[in-house]
Amino acid sequence: MSQNMITTFSLQQTQLEESLDKILLPPTDPNAEVTEIPGYKLVYVNGGCPRNYRVYKADSMIGVIFQHLTHWSNGVDSLRYAESVDAAVGLDKFLTVARVSRTATEQPHTEEQLLDQEFDVLTSDEWERLKRYVPETRDLVPA
Repeated sequence: MSQNMITTFSLQQTQLEESLDKILLPPTDPNAEVTEIPGYKLVYVNGGCPRNYRVYKADSMIGVIFQHLTHWSNGVDSLRYAESVDAAVGLDKFLTVARVSRTATEQPHTEEQLLDQEFDVLTSDEWERLKRYVPETRDLVPA
């Protein structure tokens, strides 16, 4: 391995680390390229065409939208949006519907399943169910 290859590799590694640092900048970072739109913040990540933006609602990232030459898109549907805010709202609505439909189809956990979960992830309703739960003792054998 020649000295030139090592130098090239080191330079590429440094460039990669610098680009990753820019991609991961939060919207509060003074070096982040942030665009504020009603209800959302867009943080430029990278790309020429399309340009990639992370979308934040409040302090949480909800997804990514893309700025093309003639339109915006969001990766969760095949629509072309005229404005960035429309693409962000479309992404947000899609995620809201997905969350509601997933919640509606999930069956509640049994008490045994709740006992296997970590305490800090249980909801107050699940805690109440566990307080009232009396396990069946027919399968218990004295030691």
